[in-house]
Amino acid sequence: MPQFDRSVEDVGNIVELGHVNVRVPDQGKAIAYYLMGLGLTRDPYLMTGLENMWVNVGRGQFHLPTRGTDVVRGTVGLVIPDREALLRRLGHAQKFLEGTKFSFRETEDAVETTCPWGNRMRVHEPDPARFGGMRLGMPYVEFDIPAGTDLGAIARFYVEILGGIAGVAKDERGPYAWASTSAESKVTFRETTAKLPEYDGHHIQITLADFSGPHRKLQERGLISEESDQHQYRFLDIVDVDSNKPLFRVEHETRSMRHPMFGRTYVNRNPEMTNRNFVPGYEVGLWALS
Repeated sequence: MPQFDRSVEDVGNIVELGHVNVRVPDQGKAIAYYLMGLGLTRDPYLMTGLENMWVNVGRGQFHLPTRGTDVVRGTVGLVIPDREALLRRLGHAQKFLEGTKFSFRETEDAVETTCPWGNRMRVHEPDPARFGGMRLGMPYVEFDIPAGTDLGAIARFYVEILGGIAGVAKDERGPYAWASTSAESKVTFRETTAKLPEYDGHHIQITLADFSGPHRKLQERGLISEESDQHQYRFLDIVDVDSNKPLFRVEHETRSMRHPMFGRTYVNRNPEMTNRNFVPGYEVGLWALS
């Protein structure tokens, strides 16, 4: 009888990394970067005005409210097919982003790029060995944390408070804590000796299968920062489970699987399709490998 490692199919209680939210001061420059440069797709149904923009990336999103500037203390990982096309788009977008923090460069296994306000992205090509069947998406958000932070304590928070699957691992860049945030995504935490800026309010959104259990544990510790509605609450601090001492601050917008927007189908376009090379049926961007 065939033998399988069934544990690799486990997801844990965190079933979705839904979006990364950063405020932007200029929607025009956000369009130049996220849509023209990265080749992503503006949500055609929600937040279509000037006060906010939702940008689809596979089965996840960036939320870009137009009312300030946020910079994630870390790096957002993306999977986008066709590196040559990506570099061409970023080069074209450059003329619209002069005088900003925008940049891009090739590395051995990625394209590293910075948005006009300093948010760092690391863009990979699809790779089944690393990212499974993801052809377009957001496989990780990597947070920079102060040197000396207890990595094991961060992993314990995600396991014991949120009911997730998490741990500590090591690669060529050193040790890091990780927590699974869906079957295809994770958050990671790496120590840095660089001075970190004060937390500015950026957030990630996750969805939980067991919604009330983590809420009860967070509430007992005084960690709930917002009771949003029936389907959502927020918390700010990742803490040491034993002492309740804060380890790292990043807001988690936390939703239930009954949230009306859970499992939405996102429109993704083929950014290489134009009016000049249009072929019916090829304007759709595929988020999964065939």
